Amino acid sequence: MDRVKNNDDSNELKEKALDTLNHSVSHIMASAIKKIYKDAKFAIGPSIKNGFYYDIDLGETLAPEDLKAIEKEMEKIIRQDLKFEKSEMTKSEAAVLFSDNPYKLELINDIPDSKVSIYTTGDFVDLCAGPHVQSTGKVGAFKLLSIAGAYWRGDEKNKMLTRIYGISFFSKDELKAYLDKIELAKRSDHRVIGKDLELFSFHDEAPGFPFFHPKGMILQNIILDYWRQQHQAEGYSEIKTPVILSNELWRTSGHWDNYKDNMYFVQIEESEYAVKPMNCPGAILVYKSNQHSYREFPIRYAELGLVHRHEKSGVLHGLFRVRNFTQDDAHIFCLESQLKDEIVKIMDLIDRMYSVFGFNNYHVELSTRPAKRIGSDEIWDKAEKTLKSVIDEKGLDYKVNEGDGAFYGPKIDFHIKDCLDRTWQCATIQLDFSMPEKFDLEYTGDDNAKHRPVMLHRVVLGSLERFIGILIENYSGNLPPWLAPVQVIVLPISEKFYSYADKINNRLRSLGYRTEIDNRVESLSKKIRKAELQKIPYMIIAGEQEENTSTVTIRKKTGGDIRNISVDEFVKIISNAVENKNAAP
Repeated sequence: MDRVKNNDDSNELKEKALDTLNHSVSHIMASAIKKIYKDAKFAIGPSIKNGFYYDIDLGETLAPEDLKAIEKEMEKIIRQDLKFEKSEMTKSEAAVLFSDNPYKLELINDIPDSKVSIYTTGDFVDLCAGPHVQSTGKVGAFKLLSIAGAYWRGDEKNKMLTRIYGISFFSKDELKAYLDKIELAKRSDHRVIGKDLELFSFHDEAPGFPFFHPKGMILQNIILDYWRQQHQAEGYSEIKTPVILSNELWRTSGHWDNYKDNMYFVQIEESEYAVKPMNCPGAILVYKSNQHSYREFPIRYAELGLVHRHEKSGVLHGLFRVRNFTQDDAHIFCLESQLKDEIVKIMDLIDRMYSVFGFNNYHVELSTRPAKRIGSDEIWDKAEKTLKSVIDEKGLDYKVNEGDGAFYGPKIDFHIKDCLDRTWQCATIQLDFSMPEKFDLEYTGDDNAKHRPVMLHRVVLGSLERFIGILIENYSGNLPPWLAPVQVIVLPISEKFYSYADKINNRLRSLGYRTEIDNRVESLSKKIRKAELQKIPYMIIAGEQEENTSTVTIRKKTGGDIRNISVDEFVKIISNAVENKNAAP
C-alpha cells in the first residue's frame, strides 16, 4: 500500500515541464483565436492543475463546435515550429503596445517593476512572465476541452469574458490516456449515478442542500454503522450538539472574525444566533459542563454534526460542494504529553478506515499558520513542531502548505487517490492550543492545581456527503456488496415461479441481507438488464430447474454464473463478501 507522497526530483521536473508546456499552448491558442477573431482582446492565460485556460473578450458567443476551427489553426502554428522569443520593455512602452486592450493595461499598471516581459510567437505578442517551451513544435498533443464564462478578475461587477479550457502533453499517448480518464469520469459522475440509482437528488427549492432517498440513506447508514463501530473500539464517546448557537459563542471561538462570511444567521426573539458551520464550539461546551481530572484524559468526543456553510451558487457541485453536510467530527481533550500518541492513533484509524473503503493510496500535507489567525507565535511554533515530528517519526514524506492552516491551529491533511488518479482531501488532524485558552478550559492536575488541556480537532471521512460522492465515482456506482443498498435481486423467470422466488427472498431478508424481487411481467433478459443498470452485486435466477432441485442460479455483477447451488451455499458466498468487506462480489 502506497502511503507516501512521491516528491522526488524527477517528478518535480516533469510537473514543471508540463506546466511550462500548458502555458505555452495557452499562447498558441490565443494566437490562433486572434487569426480567426480579429477584434479579440485577451486577459489572462495561465497553466492550471489539469491543463490551461485563456480568458478572452470576443464580443460574441462561442459554441463548442467553434473549438474545432481554433484547434485547426493551432495545429498550423505548431507545424510552423515558431520560437517563443522573450523581450523586455518599460511599462510605458508596453502601455503603448497594448493600448487597445484594457485588460493588459490594467495588468501592466499592477506590475510593481519598472519593466515588463513580452513574448512573441510569430506575429502574436503577449504580456507574459513566462517561461515557455523553446518553440511551438515542441507540443506533442493538445485538446481544447470546454467553454465557460468568467468575470474579469473574478469580480461579478466586471465584464463576463469567454474562458476556453484545454490540455496538452508531450506525446499523443499521454493525451489519449488523459482523455480516456475524462470519459470514464463522465460515466462515473456521481450526480448522474446518484439519480439513476435513486440515492439522492437536488431541488430548486433548496439549492445546494441534498435530499437523500431511501436507498441513499441505506448507504449512509452502512457507512455510519462502520464508523461508529470503529470509534467505539477506539474509546470515543458520541455526542450531539445543537445546530443553532448564540453569536456570542462564535465571537469567543474566533469564527466571527475569521469565518463570518461563510455563516448563516437567525434571530430568535431578541437575540442573535448563527447556524453552526463547525462543530468545535459545541464540543467545548460539552467539555465545560463538567469538571475534569487529568485521570480522565484523553477525553475523545465524536460527533456526526450537521453543519451549514454559505457557498456561492457558482461553486455548488453535486455532493462535492454543498451548503449543508455532516462532518464525522471528533474533538480530543488531552495532556500535552499525550499529543503524539493521540495523533498516531488518529493516523492509524484513518489508515484502517481508508483501506476498508478501497483507498489504499494517499499522501499527507502539513499546513502551517495562516495570516489571519488566533494565538501567539510561540503557540504556533510548538503546534507546528509537534505535527511535523509525528509525520517524521511515522516515516512519511509530505508537502508543506505554508499559510494554509486553520485559523486556530496547524493541520495534517490526508489526500486519497481514486481509480481515476484524482486526489481528494478528506481527513484532517488539527492541533489547537488557542481555543482552550479562549474558552478558559480547565482540568485538575496531579498537583490539585488547575491546568489548561490541549485540543485536537479531526475528521476521518470529512464531509459524509462528499465522501459518498467520492465513493460512487471511485466505483462508478458499482459499490461492493457490503456497501450496496440492494445486495441481491431475485429474478423469477415467469409468474409460475413467483412463490419460489418469494421463498428465497424471504429467507435472505430474514438473515439480514438487503434484497428485492422483480415480479414484472417481462423477459428474463430485460430483468437482468435492469438489475445490471441498478448495479446490484448478485442476481438470483429462479426457474423450473431451480425449483425442482431446491437450488438457485447466481449471476454476479462482475460476470459469470454459478449454477445449481443451494441457498445455504449462496449465503456463505455473500456473507464472506460482506463480512470481509470485499471490493467485488
